[in-house]
Amino acid sequence: MKYANREEFEKVDNFGVGAPNDAYAQYFQGNSFLKPLTEFGKCPVFLANVTFEPRCRNNWHIHHAKSGGGQLLICTAGEGWYQEEGKEAVSLTPGTVITIPAEVKHWHGAKADSWFSHIAVEVPGEECKNEWCEPVSDEDYNKLG
Repeated sequence: MKYANREEFEKVDNFGVGAPNDAYAQYFQGNSFLKPLTEFGKCPVFLANVTFEPRCRNNWHIHHAKSGGGQLLICTAGEGWYQEEGKEAVSLTPGTVITIPAEVKHWHGAKADSWFSHIAVEVPGEECKNEWCEPVSDEDYNKLG
């Protein structure tokens, strides 16, 4: 279900919007919010609820790893998009789970008319690091339904 109104969205976002995602704002178009669900470094798997305002999306990026690695997205509220390079965008709704292998260039974010949240799970691996690439162009984003 789409939520254009933040207050209505917050009623269904079970994990909470969290704080402005200032540390990574340079890699997002629009405003995103981050609420860690596990403590980085104290748990072998880092989980965070990431919330996107309407039209917000992150840049194309790659989760590199020597072995293992990658990311899981567990969609929890609102509606969004996920796209791998060279493939059609996938509509995200609550309950959708996306498995992103290491070395796959992709982006994810909110639909133009809805707030959106997903739990991001960093898959453990060897020598994991993220490479942030170019923004998703308005032209390409606006082609999505």
